[in-house]
Amino acid sequence: MNKRFIVDAHLDLAMNAIEWNRDLTRPLDEIRLREMHLADKNDRGKGTVCLPELRKGKIGLVVATQLARVHPMGGGLPGSSWNSPQQAWAMTQAQLAWYREMEILGEMVPIVNLQQLDTHLQLWNDETIADDKKPIGYILSLEGADSLVDISYLHKAYDYGLRAVGPAHFGSGRYAPGTKMEGPLTTRGVALLKEMGKLNLILDVTHLTDEGFTQAMDLYDGPVWASHHNVRSIVPTQRQLTDEQIKLLVERGAVIGGMLDCWALDNRFIDAVSDPWQLNIRLENLVDHWDHICQIAGNSNHIAFGTDLDGNYGTEQSPWDMNSIAGLQKYQEILLRRGYKAEDIENVFHKNWIRFLRKAWG
Repeated sequence: MNKRFIVDAHLDLAMNAIEWNRDLTRPLDEIRLREMHLADKNDRGKGTVCLPELRKGKIGLVVATQLARVHPMGGGLPGSSWNSPQQAWAMTQAQLAWYREMEILGEMVPIVNLQQLDTHLQLWNDETIADDKKPIGYILSLEGADSLVDISYLHKAYDYGLRAVGPAHFGSGRYAPGTKMEGPLTTRGVALLKEMGKLNLILDVTHLTDEGFTQAMDLYDGPVWASHHNVRSIVPTQRQLTDEQIKLLVERGAVIGGMLDCWALDNRFIDAVSDPWQLNIRLENLVDHWDHICQIAGNSNHIAFGTDLDGNYGTEQSPWDMNSIAGLQKYQEILLRRGYKAEDIENVFHKNWIRFLRKAWG
């Protein structure tokens, strides 16, 4: 099959480059080889994402994150946790500097408005230029708002290109409690939503608590998406979306990006314990989640990719039939086998995200 253009709405590229010290301009085999004898992180030598693999998979547009939580005395996840908002802000600026360096090299190009989006799509549709010569377009997103020292920093971030914000991540959160927590947005978080609305920023509801999700959907009138979320009826944890949440997102015209972290695909998977091959967790598992959303929505207009690949994990926690992110192209065959039509596949691969952006930025 010919490769189709893909949009992936959640990749922690700068975190991997800065905190994991991965040169993402290099081939994947070389990155893995460099890490062969490192043991500081569970996914050393098991990464799936780099810029050459994105091009190989025709993943020409991504939502790329800045990520730095504020959790004094650590935060339960390796990396990205800092003792003060100022330290967290400084880390996001280091991540921003990496994206800028990728722009200078011609490896990546920022997308902040419809004109830039259209120019970039035209480039990737130009078959006279080889895909491996094209830059990866990126839309900048802030995963967890902890690093915004105060609300004025949101305007600083908007000015340098930030276009989406998820108030929560893991843990308590300065603006909103996140995964494995309970409770509403903080007072600071309510103010953040109001300021985001003035800038027409995209609200990412990923990682919000149930109470925070409901509150944010009630308070925020601007564009909303769920960049990397699966279905709670299949994986019954607080991290996934309930049917009622899915209905609310569909009503708002949101798109839900399916993620490929094994514990978000199959409830049997336990981090750092289970093996994807032994549990037979495959790329096709994600289609079960997409099917469920499609049944609620009545169409395929609200599902897409938000893989979260290499987001604190690698092949040890990814579907066993995927060696790198370029394997997303396998979904053409998988979706056809599952009864999806060509139009549906186009929706999943890129059209739903592009349609969303045209409406949000129009």
